[in-house]
Amino acid sequence: MIFVPLPYVVALLLAILLIQMVRRSDGNKPNLFFAALIAVYALQSLVIGTRWGYDIVALLPVQAILAAIIPALAWLSFEGLRDGRSPRNRPLLLLHALPALMILAFVAFWPMPISLALIVIFLGYGSALTWLAWLGPNALGSSRLDGVGNAYRALQITAFAILGSGFIDVIISLDFAETGGTHSGGIVAIGNVLALLILGTSATVAGTSQPASEDDGSGNEIPSPVPSAEDARIAASLDELMQTRSLHRDVDLNLNRLARKMGLSTRQVSGAVNRVKAMSVSQYVNDFRVKEACRLLANTDDPITRIIFDAGF
Repeated sequence: MIFVPLPYVVALLLAILLIQMVRRSDGNKPNLFFAALIAVYALQSLVIGTRWGYDIVALLPVQAILAAIIPALAWLSFEGLRDGRSPRNRPLLLLHALPALMILAFVAFWPMPISLALIVIFLGYGSALTWLAWLGPNALGSSRLDGVGNAYRALQITAFAILGSGFIDVIISLDFAETGGTHSGGIVAIGNVLALLILGTSATVAGTSQPASEDDGSGNEIPSPVPSAEDARIAASLDELMQTRSLHRDVDLNLNRLARKMGLSTRQVSGAVNRVKAMSVSQYVNDFRVKEACRLLANTDDPITRIIFDAGF
């Protein structure tokens, strides 16, 4: 019977996920960091399966270097949704290569601290992702409004996965210290399966198209305190902007774009919409799209597919 390590199956499923993501981009460039994250994780699964499935110890340095790349790519994938800047306009981008370079240096000259360094890297990036998630869905201002809720849930899941990987590294290090690594193979296998479940859940959430009807994408009901006069002014200005310029027709519309057009911060815009309209910005824009679709259905003979796109869906 041919033995196929479980991580090989993980790698295959991740490769399928990557292909589907590229195919769904509809001619637009996919999130390059997220695509790279899936590719590196698939490669890491192959390395893990070969190392622990066939006991090839020589692959440990490769496994360590790839492990250092994963959390940095996870952070870059979601951090880019905050301001929408392209990689070339992010001057600190190269700093995120330092963890992998540090592990590479340890592999070459001083292997002893590698485990501790990986733990620090995973817990550090996991904490950063948790902080980004704590800011709420509006922190992902460059995410398309029709997908910000799903992007936020995927961020929460990814933060949990990266932090969990750090804690698994701690358990493996303790196992090596106490038993010489007797249980490490099983721990790695279980950790890989859990990672598959987490990433699969994240992919399912990201692919869900149903919008939330009573929350802001974070699972919490929208706060609706008494709006101020400033909130009413911002909401009225936004109404006028949406009606005169038909911004809802832009399928890539996001909170950052709306705020820039109004000369306000994203917090001011989202807060005013939440308090005056008692809904999230994505729901607010979606209402315009629904009304536009109804108008086109009633007054034109255009096919439904064209109406969907013309309304901004």
